[in-house]
Amino acid sequence: MRIKVRSVDFYRLPMRTRFPFCYGIASMTELPHLFVRAVVDIDGHESVGMSADGLPPKWFTKNPGTSFEDDLPEMLRVIRHAADVAVDAVPSDSFFAWWRLLYDRQQRWAKEQSIPPLLSGFGVSLLERAALDAFCRAIGRPLHRVLITDQLQLEPSKIRGQLSGIRPADFLAGQPADELIVRHTIGLADPLTAAEIDPGDRVHDGLPHSLEDNIRQYGITHFKIKLSGSLDHDTDRLRQLARIIRSQVGARARFTLDGNENFHRVEDFQEHWNTYQADPVLRSFFSASLLFVEQPIHRDSALSQPLDLGSGWVAPPAMIIDESDADLSSFPTAVSCGYVGTSHKNCKGVVKGILNAADIFHCQQNQQTGVLSAEDLANVGPVALLQDLAVAACIGVDHIERNGHHYFCGLSMMPQSEQERALRNHPDLYEVAEAGFPTLKIRNGKIRLGSVNAAPFGVAELPDVGLFEHWEI
Repeated sequence: MRIKVRSVDFYRLPMRTRFPFCYGIASMTELPHLFVRAVVDIDGHESVGMSADGLPPKWFTKNPGTSFEDDLPEMLRVIRHAADVAVDAVPSDSFFAWWRLLYDRQQRWAKEQSIPPLLSGFGVSLLERAALDAFCRAIGRPLHRVLITDQLQLEPSKIRGQLSGIRPADFLAGQPADELIVRHTIGLADPLTAAEIDPGDRVHDGLPHSLEDNIRQYGITHFKIKLSGSLDHDTDRLRQLARIIRSQVGARARFTLDGNENFHRVEDFQEHWNTYQADPVLRSFFSASLLFVEQPIHRDSALSQPLDLGSGWVAPPAMIIDESDADLSSFPTAVSCGYVGTSHKNCKGVVKGILNAADIFHCQQNQQTGVLSAEDLANVGPVALLQDLAVAACIGVDHIERNGHHYFCGLSMMPQSEQERALRNHPDLYEVAEAGFPTLKIRNGKIRLGSVNAAPFGVAELPDVGLFEHWEI
């Protein structure tokens, strides 16, 4: 099936958070939300596809020496280059061949320009998602069906030799998940109780603000707890969280720890971990409910040192990478260092995420532990969130970090017609909040995905980009 990208256009919508989202070295209060619209020739017929993402500070490049105003032009240059590569490329005979050409050319350019591979891959992912959306629409099939019947003509062994003979039907879910458990993000500055919120900081949009209110309103049972790297602060906050989560959720509670790349040496994180284990409250909390620890070691050194979880560790945790999953060799390298898994975010690449799912399957077939998580980038609809959920429904995860609905006010920032479109097409995913805007429908800690799975690539009907500002980048 021949593929050729004819044109790419960009649109933006400024967005503000309900309250600051503090993660690692950044505290996000506003960001541009980018829409990518691509016209793609599929076997001689034009099809339009879209992708979208917020452009967050200090995630793709964690450099404390620059401001977001410094970083944004570089992000846009990376995205523009990926679009130019896609448009300039000759027609390809399969989606996989098209993606591989785009990925290789983008990464070569990024290396020459000293651009980090995680950021370079973000540009690839936006074009990849828009083209995949156009592909699914052109053939009239939803994502899961496209993947499971291998219409993308994926060739995993061309990327990783150990995947020879493995096809998508071997490792993808036989049917897409019809619901997923929401793993609620607890940011570094998030209030745990309503009493902690100063009157001047209260939000008045009808959505829950404190952790306790989120648990009560949504029935949350799964959590992602962010660490600051300050041992005393994290220990105290973890004890608070143990008390609240146990009292509100009980034995059903599960959580992950996000190390936020706070440690440059494994030994530094080991010291913190062993201190937690020496605390009876935390030792019990971890033993009963901890799923894994995500990316405690900074990306600059995580894959250059072994974890060595033997001598000196007290009940060591399973650890996975996230920000270190920057290129196609990252996950196999992580496994050789002692990590047991990685995370999927669409912003890191759909094809790369599927390859990682194949590698997890390969690990499990060889009696090795393999963990594939699903994480967030403060995703919101009407495009980015739904496409991310569509992939997650296919790769076999049963819980997924969601935080866009927590830090942003539903779809209230979208034009009214787009709010109505989302409610009309995805009534199982969205509902009308008390204040009148669409918000994520979470029941008993879960979200339903029937309409997402039935759509071509998560989104039943594309938004009208004419309602957004055209962005010349």
